[in-house]
Amino acid sequence: MIVDGGLALRHRADGHLELRANGIFVMDTRETSTEKALATHALDLHPQPGRVLIGGLGLGFTLEAVLADPRVEQATVVEIEPRLVEWMRTGRVPHGPALLAEERVRVEVADVADALRESPEASYDIVLLDVDNGPGYLVHDANGALYEAPALADARRAAGAHGTVVVWSAAEAPALLEVMAQVFDHAEGLPYPIDLQGHEETYWLYVGTASSGNRTY
Repeated sequence: MIVDGGLALRHRADGHLELRANGIFVMDTRETSTEKALATHALDLHPQPGRVLIGGLGLGFTLEAVLADPRVEQATVVEIEPRLVEWMRTGRVPHGPALLAEERVRVEVADVADALRESPEASYDIVLLDVDNGPGYLVHDANGALYEAPALADARRAAGAHGTVVVWSAAEAPALLEVMAQVFDHAEGLPYPIDLQGHEETYWLYVGTASSGNRTY
């Protein structure tokens, strides 16, 4: 096990890696369909997702799925944990070096809320927030502000008039939808079922747009 502060990367007996933050399970390398589905569902919502911001690196599976879409010209990953970026770059996570070396990838070590606040208007086509398991399952208590109106307004501005902001949640989050409806011209919660090794689950994408021109849902 590699431990740095509240971040832990564990090599399990089944041969898979498990990532935990502050003792909370974040993800592992055994079941990656949810991270990949998050990216593919979000990309399907925009006709031209050339520039994508991903809030949260994790073990890179969302980024991997974003890069699989040939329409994506640049993927910016904002990750608050420098050690996680280091583990990916140095091969502690075996697929990490090749993934982060991809020429379309830019990694920024920062709080995604700060990065969005400092981003010029219309910097991205899609802003994809996968920092926690949703607003009801925070990795850090301070992340709660990311799901409130000021941070979501920063995300709206960074996505511009024709951009899409997508927030992933492991459970239905009506309070988040209510706030997004105040910030965006259009907001909707989209459920999607997923099979987790034979167990049916329903996850949610909360989608906000500043105009109706790019909506495909």
